[in-house]
Amino acid sequence: MAVTLKEVAARAGVSRSAVSRTFTPGASVSAKMRRKVEIAAQELGYQPNALASSLTTGRTKLIGLVSNNFHNPVFLEIFDRFTRGLQDKGLRPLLVNLSDETEPENSVRMLRQYSVDGVVVASSTLPPGFARAFGAAGVPVVHAFGRVSGASGVAVVGIDNVECGRMAARTLAARGYGRVGFLGGPETATSTQDRFAGFRAGLAGFPEIAVSHSFAGDYTFEAGRREMLRLVEAGPAEAYFCGDDVLSIGAMSALADRGLAVPGDVGIIGLNDMEIAGWDNIRLTTIRQPIGEIVAGAIEAMVTMLAAPEAVPASRVFACEVVERATLRPLTVAGAPGR
Repeated sequence: MAVTLKEVAARAGVSRSAVSRTFTPGASVSAKMRRKVEIAAQELGYQPNALASSLTTGRTKLIGLVSNNFHNPVFLEIFDRFTRGLQDKGLRPLLVNLSDETEPENSVRMLRQYSVDGVVVASSTLPPGFARAFGAAGVPVVHAFGRVSGASGVAVVGIDNVECGRMAARTLAARGYGRVGFLGGPETATSTQDRFAGFRAGLAGFPEIAVSHSFAGDYTFEAGRREMLRLVEAGPAEAYFCGDDVLSIGAMSALADRGLAVPGDVGIIGLNDMEIAGWDNIRLTTIRQPIGEIVAGAIEAMVTMLAAPEAVPASRVFACEVVERATLRPLTVAGAPGR
């Protein structure tokens, strides 16, 4: 049986309310009383009940961590960093899968049932309306990996996807590719739209380069593989900017099945730099997204909002960089890819 608050009070020779105040952050209790209670609790092996404490404070310390792409391996790292980081701040993550959800209001109702103190939307494919819906409901919200927009009214922590598209374009142009393609994720995702827009803009100064584009149904290995198999049948480009590492690896699998070598026949550059991208049998050239910094920034923003709910949401954009490995031909002109 768990040790009760009543037993601690009896051991310490104090009232039960004194024990409750001792373990309630911000409650008034003298140093002498706190010491007596803590000694008694240690002797008995007492652990405060977090749920009971929330009834007293009105704060659950639960943070809804919501996402919708559980098939992309990069989110294993993202969830690991978020859960550990939130726990280090004394907060409790509640992981929620919104893969089949289309109505933001349903998500708000569901999270309210758990009395969460805040919500982190960790997704580059959920529409911005999901994060805005939580904000409109009075729930502190941070959108990690979302589209940064000063007009959203939501704190967004992520990268400039348009600039990443430009970086990919400059990288392929510097290697002398004459026919390049964009293989993106879901066409409706803001991350796909922005990366494609940047890619086209980055190649606008190279009229001699032919540009094509296509979209996979999802940010998954199978979606990337299926789309590349289709592209090979029609005649592939010389190189592709795949809007995500897992799409890139799926595309590389399809090319290998059709007897095409990477980078000898077709070059590939991805985005994210997830752990698998650096494996010896893959060695994907990619654009590194600073996942650790984004997660830490999102947690910092959430902690700030919980402490000062009246604060104006502040967004942060982190820089990316090209990571050279082995899936593009060597440079044919002086200089390095854009950073």
